[in-house]
Amino acid sequence: MLTTPPAEGRARSAEAVNADIRALLERTRRRLSDAERAEYEGLVQEYAAASRREMTTAA
Repeated sequence: MLTTPPAEGRARSAEAVNADIRALLERTRRRLSDAERAEYEGLVQEYAAASRREMTTAA
């Protein structure tokens, strides 16, 4: 199950977003519908941003 979006100004960790991506793909186990594909693409963008943020923080 996907978690609720973060409150304004609070970003989720890459780990949390990755868990949502995995849950979406496991839940569907088939070709994604247009709505699911849009959700997936949004999660991938959120994951990329979280990963960049965490790499910057670690450096």
